[in-house]
Amino acid sequence: MALAFTMAAPALAQEAPAQPAAAEAVGGLEDIVVTARKRQESVQSVPVAVTAISGDLVLKRDITSIEKIAAATPNLNVGRASNGSGAQLTLRGIGSSSTSIGIEQSVAVVVDGAYYGQGRIIQEGFFDLQRIEVLKGPQALFFGKNATAGVISLATNDPGSEREFIARAGYEFRSRQYQGEFIGSGPLTDTLGLRVAVRASTMDGGYYRNVSVNRTYTTLDIQNLLTGGNGNPIGHLATPAASRAPGEDEILGRVTLKYEPTDRLTMTLKASYDRNSVNNSSWNYVAFRCGLGSGISQLSGYACDNDKFVTHQNNMPTDIAANFPYAKKDGQLYNRYESYAINGNVNYELDNITISSVTNFNRNNNRWTCACDFQSSNNATWATENSTWRSFSQEVRALTSFDAPINLMVGALYQKTRRNFGQWVAFAGLRNSAASPENQFVATSKTSFTKGETTALFGQVTWKIVPTVELAGGVRYTHETKDSFFTQPYNNPGVTAIFRDQNDPDGLGEVTANQTFNNWSPEVTLTWKPSRELLVYGAFKTAYKSGGFSNGGINSKFSTNPLADLTFDPERARGFEAGIKSTLADNQLRLNLTAFTYKYLDLQVDFFNSPIFAFQTLTADAKTRGIEAEFEYAPRAVAGLNVHGSLNYTKATYTKFPLAPCYAGQTPAQGCTAISAIDSRQNLNGAPLSVAPRWTGNFGVAYDTDLSSTLKLGTNVDIRYSGSYLASGFNNPLSRQSKYATLDAGIRVSAWDDNWQVALIGKNLTNRLYVNGVVDGPSTGGGTGTAAGIPADQLGFANLPRTVQIQLTKRF
Repeated sequence: MALAFTMAAPALAQEAPAQPAAAEAVGGLEDIVVTARKRQESVQSVPVAVTAISGDLVLKRDITSIEKIAAATPNLNVGRASNGSGAQLTLRGIGSSSTSIGIEQSVAVVVDGAYYGQGRIIQEGFFDLQRIEVLKGPQALFFGKNATAGVISLATNDPGSEREFIARAGYEFRSRQYQGEFIGSGPLTDTLGLRVAVRASTMDGGYYRNVSVNRTYTTLDIQNLLTGGNGNPIGHLATPAASRAPGEDEILGRVTLKYEPTDRLTMTLKASYDRNSVNNSSWNYVAFRCGLGSGISQLSGYACDNDKFVTHQNNMPTDIAANFPYAKKDGQLYNRYESYAINGNVNYELDNITISSVTNFNRNNNRWTCACDFQSSNNATWATENSTWRSFSQEVRALTSFDAPINLMVGALYQKTRRNFGQWVAFAGLRNSAASPENQFVATSKTSFTKGETTALFGQVTWKIVPTVELAGGVRYTHETKDSFFTQPYNNPGVTAIFRDQNDPDGLGEVTANQTFNNWSPEVTLTWKPSRELLVYGAFKTAYKSGGFSNGGINSKFSTNPLADLTFDPERARGFEAGIKSTLADNQLRLNLTAFTYKYLDLQVDFFNSPIFAFQTLTADAKTRGIEAEFEYAPRAVAGLNVHGSLNYTKATYTKFPLAPCYAGQTPAQGCTAISAIDSRQNLNGAPLSVAPRWTGNFGVAYDTDLSSTLKLGTNVDIRYSGSYLASGFNNPLSRQSKYATLDAGIRVSAWDDNWQVALIGKNLTNRLYVNGVVDGPSTGGGTGTAAGIPADQLGFANLPRTVQIQLTKRF
């Protein structure tokens, strides 16, 4: 649905010389241009299910992160995780687990035509946007691998033909966040334009309250224990983490150069930087539901406040943190994300052929200290991580536009990537006086890397069978290699019975993998456009998501095949989609309807196998089908009014997962069968997928009007609804999130020429807490596969609470 709320206000007679002509200010729908097929088309003319958000709406609703895009988009859910991939993005019920950093997201993120699909992009801030497009369903032909569920595509602003200077300041009351933004843009010469955009923010508080208390973490010296001693116990004071989280500090910048030497050639170069720091990597983890049903955590003794924005986490003790790799010396929890990117776009138009090129290099580094039991106790677990991702890609496309029935699009992509990963974990109350200072309190450490290389060729033929009917068929071929390495270079002697290290005598201490994947992803679309106001289409689509290597996994001695634990197969999708897009009542009403059904083969499902102490990525078959209806109404009789909404039904279930892992504490009476002393399974055929609500929808009203000859008023109210769903991918009934609705609203007063504006922006005004994913609480639950099973506590990735921001904008 095109959410275009920028309505032209009626011109006033005394301002007629400077304002748009009255004939242009008569209301009606605004068109949005999208690039869902890597070419500029009207959102109503492209045979793709797409939610398009204009740059004007991005400003009005402060949609400046992946999470905020989800909060404004029905059936898109984003869960922020502290470790693993860093996120769980789910669209139409299809998503990727957050527990493995090696698993790519099924919902790809694309910025200015380049792929940024790592889950930790959730840390990235976005601003000064031209538009956002959420493309639903498989999108392999135009966007490549890792788009089996859909694509979030963002386009940033370019310099314009006129000089423009914008200063913006904001304050959010709950988190006590101060934000400043400056944009300078305009021509340097007749052919060269420059745009500089900078945003910085700092929080004096946060969204969540941490209400933990001092904890005493006792360690025993393994060397003393091995000689028959008592371990010389030492108690370490773990103070509560920051009382207000996340305490975010962020700075973002982007410089854009646009060169247009002729009407045919456009060259754009963008360089961007982002640095984001918070005071707790798992600041949004809540004790969603207690496993025992008593309302009290099995680990910490705290209440499970499943309707409050409250956490219970402690810092690493300072004497442990002093030499612990990548820990702050004072033991404070933190997450620091830093990224930069260089992106070059070239567009050259010949008489009947357009040649396009996208060159991109992006790099990000993520470091953190995590209270990785997520609800701290005296038996705590802390971990630190340092991971770096870098990617270079080059894509070239040629698109013909002959005045003939048949036209072509051909292209090629080359991508080279590398992930470096290191992690250090303190748990089980262990220390080693014989170890080097940096390893004295480390129980186990990991180091890993994956080098990837991708080559793809793709093409599409479009045939105008008759002027109103078009048949488009295309295919993408992908060849991909991944070379990986994993080892655990240090293990405390107290855990060598569990973890293999790099010198393990069984020869399995170092795991290497050389993987090769090949895939053909065809696509066919038939479109009927009997008039400018009506489009009917049907499509067969396929998609492919990369197999890979779990860099953050575990090489457990209980596992007989660590290579199989650390590697996983590609995910594939295929199915059908049909839609109707209509623009009615003299461009005042849009009515769109989409129906879809897709099968997913080898859907990647990651889980922690606690009996063998290993992360394993299994594959399952699944199916998602549904209907989406959306409308937008902008009556000419009331210029400036926009009413919009959608209603979506989605059923996403496993179709083949007969040997799925049991959830923690699941009993035989609940369907869990013990295969062996260390392995229990359940049949999830027909069970729902994770974060897959049946019903979702939204409804909103926006209105812009004149207050006087010099002032304008704008308002908007938006409701987003979600039905209930299981946040667990393993059918755990304790993970059920009940249905909810959130309310956003805003009001703006501005000069008639937008020279200045004062805005008040409210989000989640109902202050509703909900989770977009869960993990089993570490050290909770047990007895899986037995009649004495004890369910684990469910810790959820929760959303942002009520926020209210005042924002001042001045244009020069």
